[in-house]
Amino acid sequence: MPSSRSAADPLHPGRGGFCHRGRHDETVPENSLAAFKAAIAIGCGIECDLQLSADRVPMVFHDRDGQRLCARADLVADSHSHAIAAWTLKGGEERVPTLAAMLELVDGQVPLLLELKEEGRNGEAIAAATLAALRDYGGPVGVMSFSASAMRFIRKVAPGIRRGLVLSGRDAPLRRWDKVRRARPHFLAVKVDVVHRPWAQKSREDGPLYSWTARTPGDAARLARYADAPIWEGDGAPRT
Repeated sequence: MPSSRSAADPLHPGRGGFCHRGRHDETVPENSLAAFKAAIAIGCGIECDLQLSADRVPMVFHDRDGQRLCARADLVADSHSHAIAAWTLKGGEERVPTLAAMLELVDGQVPLLLELKEEGRNGEAIAAATLAALRDYGGPVGVMSFSASAMRFIRKVAPGIRRGLVLSGRDAPLRRWDKVRRARPHFLAVKVDVVHRPWAQKSREDGPLYSWTARTPGDAARLARYADAPIWEGDGAPRT
């Protein structure tokens, strides 16, 4: 069952959990302003991804290139933010937003969970750019990453920002321990397949446990039992 810590978690989004890449479907693209508006409309927290452009602007985008989502092979890391912002996302007329544009839209209405994607050892660079964008943001927000280097940077430069470590369960125990040691996260976000494992459940003694990505009713039931907040999409919506 969810731990008593959930009520004290400043990021806890309530029973609705976090919409994975916003509330998206076949007509509303993932990580788009339209998907974020849809999440806000149901009072759901938002999880999204950040990639760093060539001019060091955090873009709300999951992939390292535009092939899957925009039918173009350009690498995000090699492209200027103005160019990326003009890419059209499949499924409509939505464009790739900057983190700044997303923050302006959300404006504290729901909790945000920002996943920093490290590419080419740019963990510290994307962490620094994200902190700069968050400087004047007053809403509930947390940052997380598979990159312990990015979270270590956040810990040293802005220890008051909620930070989390994303884990898939593939790391050997010693490697996982080392990542946690370096990041010293406030929370973990672990893959739904491993959320029940003893090491994941034991982490709840130190902070909230989020889990990704619930896509089926079975996933939702598992996370209701083992996680403090689900990150979900589609049929994985939590039962309220």
